[in-house]
Amino acid sequence: MKFSAKQLLLYAVTDRGYLGGQPLEEAVEQVLQGGATCIQLREKEASDEEMITLAKKLKSVCAHYGVPLLINDRVKVALEVDADGVHVGQDDFPVVEARRLLGPEKIIGTSAHNVKEAEQALRDGADYIGSGAVFGTGTKIDAGKLELSELKEICAVGLPVVAIGGIQESNLLQLKGSGISGVAVVSALFCAKDKIAAARRLTSLSRIAVGHGNLRKTALTVAGSDPSGGAGIQADLKTMTANGVYGMSVITALTAQNTTGVSGIFEVPPEFVAQQMDCVFSDIPPDAVKTGMLGSSELIRTVAAKLREYHAGPIVVDPVMVSTSGSRLLPEDAVDALKAELLPIAAVLTPNIPEAEVLAGMDIRSGDDMLEAARIIQEAYGCAVLCKGGHRLNDADDLLYADGKSTWFYGKRVDTQNTHGTGCTLSSAIASNLAKGKTLEEAVRCAKEYLSGALAAGLELGAGNGPMDHAFAVGECSGSLTDSPEKL
Repeated sequence: MKFSAKQLLLYAVTDRGYLGGQPLEEAVEQVLQGGATCIQLREKEASDEEMITLAKKLKSVCAHYGVPLLINDRVKVALEVDADGVHVGQDDFPVVEARRLLGPEKIIGTSAHNVKEAEQALRDGADYIGSGAVFGTGTKIDAGKLELSELKEICAVGLPVVAIGGIQESNLLQLKGSGISGVAVVSALFCAKDKIAAARRLTSLSRIAVGHGNLRKTALTVAGSDPSGGAGIQADLKTMTANGVYGMSVITALTAQNTTGVSGIFEVPPEFVAQQMDCVFSDIPPDAVKTGMLGSSELIRTVAAKLREYHAGPIVVDPVMVSTSGSRLLPEDAVDALKAELLPIAAVLTPNIPEAEVLAGMDIRSGDDMLEAARIIQEAYGCAVLCKGGHRLNDADDLLYADGKSTWFYGKRVDTQNTHGTGCTLSSAIASNLAKGKTLEEAVRCAKEYLSGALAAGLELGAGNGPMDHAFAVGECSGSLTDSPEKL
């Protein structure tokens, strides 16, 4: 595996003593799901034979996430399992000898406690340095504390440096400005009850500590394609960009359509949709997800399974079940799959009136009916509900029902026929604002304002119901791109 300093960002060092009997490979997969970028197998009490067995299990897990597996000190074990590299102490095993045995393509890291050792590592051809202990630690009893000024001098030698020793969420940001490429963490990951969440938080903090704190928040759309650009993933990605997040897409269907209608649909095989999701989540885990067109029960089950596998959230579900004219867009078995698999893991569902009628099993003719339908849906599936009034009822007034509380969002109807993709746009704007850390109510309010502006911009394209102007206020509605460190 070709080495990159980015692989050091969150460098997880194993210790089964913290796991309480949990299988090591399961714990490692959880920290990888949360964003760990490198795994070092360090089990001091294990025999070489046991290390080989553990390394073989971890190798397949790491390969799935595209993350390097390094073996601590035991070069013979690394050779036996064809690991991605080793980390060796300069007094334990010479870097030059490790390079000779493992070859030029493997990753070789070593420890350096001062500038002299760092310079030696550079001369010996190490790929990176591990330096510490930067804080008090229980895993390196004999390691003296490395002052921040010394760490800066080591970083200035020219090799990527990963800081190690007692690093926790509470002290990680003290390393900001030191010049490190990442942090090595043991107990803060493997002691955590929720290792995925802990890894996510540590990854965010590490980005700030290494000087990448201005990375945009990210959102993923799982939906169909609209070649005319007004709806589907094209509308979603434009909406995400306009709302200040980095948009990604998993395509579930190719359509042949324009402003006058749809002439053809080609559904992407579920296994390829799953492969797309694996590639996104294993590299750039999204801060929020929006789902749109999912045309079959098998596809819905596949998407829901992947969202559960990666503990994705928050999830905004645009059900795309029934058109505003009443045409059924999903077969009955797919509606059943939506209810059973996707709605229970959603943060919020955004049905139009016909879709809310199907899900609640009642007719909706008034605002009170909207409230009752939303209540029924939330009690049945556990997700918040944004029931969209649209042009069929209450003009452009929408109702959010969450945790037993109802909130009306009143909107002024825009006199235009260019409404193609309004549902896609609204749900994507909600996901974008949730990704930025806004509450659900705040996210809906911002999304409604954005949608109204896009409609009012008066874009005139196509011979039918044309698209909105998603870029009407680029530069004005993007808001803050990152949370402050205090909010992480």
